[in-house]
Amino acid sequence: MTKTRRRSAPCAQQPFANTLVTLSRLAKRCRAQGALLLLLSFSAHAGVLDTFDTASGWEATHTDDVTASLSTVAGATGQAVCLNYDFNGVSGAASIRKTLPIDFPDAFALSFDVRGSMPPNTLQLKFIDDSGDNVWWFQKTSFSPPAKWQTIEATSRQVEFAWGPTKDRTLRHTREVEFVIYKEALPSSSRGRDNRGEVCFDNLRMVARTPEAVPAPPPTPNAVFEARAKQVRRGLYPRGFSGEQSYWTIVGVDGGSRDSALISEDGAVEVARGGFSIEPFLIEDGRLVTWADVRSSQSLRERYLPMPSVRWDAGTLALTTTAFAQGTPGHSQLVVAYRVANDGDAPRDVTLALAARPFQVNPPTQFLNAPGGTSRIDELSWDRGVLTVNGTRTVLPLQRTTAFVASGNQPKTLAERLDAGERPVVKKLHDAEGFAQGALLYDLRVPAHGHVDLGVVVPANPAERIPQPRDAGAWLATHADAVAAAWRDKLDRVTVEVPAAAQPLVDTVKSGIAQILMSRDGPALQPGTRSYSRTWVRDGAMMLEGLLRTGHEDVARDFIRWYAPHQFSNGKVPCCVDARGSDPVPENDSHGELIFSVAELWRYTHDRATAKALYPHVQKAVSYMDRLRASERQPARLGGTDRALYGLMPASISHEGYSAKPMHSYWDDFWALKGYDDAVDLARALGNEGDAARFAASRDEFRGDLHASIAAAVKAKGIDFIPGSAELGDFDATSTTIALSPGGEQSRLPRKLLENTFEKYWQGFVARRDGKTAWKDYTPYELRTVATFVRLGWRDRLDELLAFFFADRRPAAWNQWAEVVGRDPREPRFVGDMPHAWIASDYVRSALDMFAYDREADGALVIAAGVQSSWLEGEGIAVRDLRTPYGRFGYTLKAKGGEVLLTVTQPVKAPGGMVLSLPSGEIKLPQGQLTLRAPL
Repeated sequence: MTKTRRRSAPCAQQPFANTLVTLSRLAKRCRAQGALLLLLSFSAHAGVLDTFDTASGWEATHTDDVTASLSTVAGATGQAVCLNYDFNGVSGAASIRKTLPIDFPDAFALSFDVRGSMPPNTLQLKFIDDSGDNVWWFQKTSFSPPAKWQTIEATSRQVEFAWGPTKDRTLRHTREVEFVIYKEALPSSSRGRDNRGEVCFDNLRMVARTPEAVPAPPPTPNAVFEARAKQVRRGLYPRGFSGEQSYWTIVGVDGGSRDSALISEDGAVEVARGGFSIEPFLIEDGRLVTWADVRSSQSLRERYLPMPSVRWDAGTLALTTTAFAQGTPGHSQLVVAYRVANDGDAPRDVTLALAARPFQVNPPTQFLNAPGGTSRIDELSWDRGVLTVNGTRTVLPLQRTTAFVASGNQPKTLAERLDAGERPVVKKLHDAEGFAQGALLYDLRVPAHGHVDLGVVVPANPAERIPQPRDAGAWLATHADAVAAAWRDKLDRVTVEVPAAAQPLVDTVKSGIAQILMSRDGPALQPGTRSYSRTWVRDGAMMLEGLLRTGHEDVARDFIRWYAPHQFSNGKVPCCVDARGSDPVPENDSHGELIFSVAELWRYTHDRATAKALYPHVQKAVSYMDRLRASERQPARLGGTDRALYGLMPASISHEGYSAKPMHSYWDDFWALKGYDDAVDLARALGNEGDAARFAASRDEFRGDLHASIAAAVKAKGIDFIPGSAELGDFDATSTTIALSPGGEQSRLPRKLLENTFEKYWQGFVARRDGKTAWKDYTPYELRTVATFVRLGWRDRLDELLAFFFADRRPAAWNQWAEVVGRDPREPRFVGDMPHAWIASDYVRSALDMFAYDREADGALVIAAGVQSSWLEGEGIAVRDLRTPYGRFGYTLKAKGGEVLLTVTQPVKAPGGMVLSLPSGEIKLPQGQLTLRAPL
């Protein structure tokens, strides 16, 4: 957004620009200039902010590769101004903008007239303050303008603070107005259609109202059920509606995020993104048994396979819910198995109820991109043993049911009626509120010390049918075994054998790779399937590294070959790509991340054809970075107060901490430097020596500017650590980790400054862990510090770091982290996606570094730098088929009598050789030597 300097408009312009101030205030302001007659003549139009009778003052703006222009037409009254736009296959926005100072009363009603022709997109009306940094907006999603003039209204309750650094978010005064068309993804039926159109605006008005005259919005469906949950016993509604934070994990096939399901820690299964849930209940002796009445535990098959289970224990009665997905993306099937077990000495008569409920597993506290909470069920149909929900999803029972029951929301929901002993048997149900609920009932006799297996299948294609097998238990076991075998093939490509105490570290690596694979949408690597079901190149670059190191070269190749062509025509690499196209938001880490991804793929595969095909994108990205750097190399800065900004990447919001206002983030700069380094390597590998020389000159100049900037920022702010941004001098060690891995800048940074940075982090970590520092939550991106500590030689601190982070896996047995971890596990909060695949990649890369990593400074392969001495007793550890830039690598390492024995079982030829890192120091293996004895 362009920043504007504050200046006063001439008095003669003010009545037109700002009619919300009172007549007396305007008269007083303008009387000295003899403008009272003008003011009085304008009073008949009080409330009109702009008539649009002229395009003067309005400017068409647009983001990268979008086109936009202005025109005028006959308006609802007088003339109107039109925005003509074409998104040209990319994401972004087109807008019209005008300097139009406005003072806002405490309460008001806005309105404007609109007509036009365009596909559904988001219409935004923005108000920007004098600084240009703070923005308020009104939005209408999926808006298609009518052919005839229509008036749109918005009250002061609907105009919300959008972003900016101000702490006072009260809307009082703004300087500029902007009407924006923000691209939405076209529905699948319209894919391939051009997203262009014309939107015309007329008569922007605002009138003051009393606060009482601005109606409060009606309660949301989430609020309705949260209130209902307080009126009944705990357990009749999902945990997330009952004032408690809930946790969940993903169920899906590799590459099939669009069809992915979620299973909650309490056993409810959300069948698809934003869809309804199948929630289990037991009924015994007329009493409904819910998640609140049992002791729950969670597990994964074989500790790491993405086939999660939830077990309820209620005395000698148990219910285990297991979910897995089979098939391929777009053609998958969700399978949910239920085992009712009786550990008693007598048979038990129990009813299993599988309720289709209008609730997502994604809870109401989730608001980003895919809001959680309710999911409308308008129609339920039970026909020939098939439950159809809203005509779009089918639930296929693998056994005959005893009955199908259903109920609307009033006067009681289905769970409340079942709890009261009712069984409202129906075939079809329509609920205008979208709150219908239905349940498959199974009356079971469970033998003593025995169990009964049941299951349902929810296919992605609602037309698909599965004949009920003669033996549902055998069918479920056979299909589960096949899915498990397929996942083992994907997750066991690298073998790491460790003692039992360290086994969770290895299991969580494997689960993390599965989470990355399930979260991707075809070739598009995504950090999540709900809040973050988009593809950021920074997330993808770091996932790509983890995938390459664990034997998934094909997935890495598919990702970067898919992402690179989304580059803008000017060479800018989009920060993000989704169904709308390339996102134009400037985040200046993205260019280096694209280059790194191409180079990393080359290092691990030596696929010359792919590197050559992608190289033009590298060239364009380098040229764009050169232009960005040039814009910041202003000679006046060298002797000014902003010396630290000289020669850096421009300010951006790539670092989430700077989303309120762009900053010169060293995160961007370390990624850009890595991009320059890798561009040089790629150019040389492909024989382009001229490019290599040019890229190296840019790299060396930028490296000098970057290091000088850090020194200037440290001096100006009086700090002794590497800051997160040049202008703030802020502390952010998690961001700084990128300088070491994958940045490779460790040996060039001032050693004392670097060590101070992470010593400060360590001291803060210890204070937080020990309860000496108050805290509410944190983001597990901090797992990157494990790799940093490995590189700094701080092996003795790794156990404590990992113990803290591992305690915050929720649930622990599902080997995952959310984006946000709260200190109080049950305090409701936004947590992002669970699991979060980018965080999984941070862990995977850090954990693998503990066993072996490629050191940038000397090209050595460093062995066991994070391995704990306690792991080496007895059989020790063994690594096989770990992928490195030099081939597959393996070794065994064990200790006895104060000595260690290293045996390299799969040697590689690293430029700097193989180096064994022990608590006693480093030992370089002589060339050709594959065994080594050394003191521990």
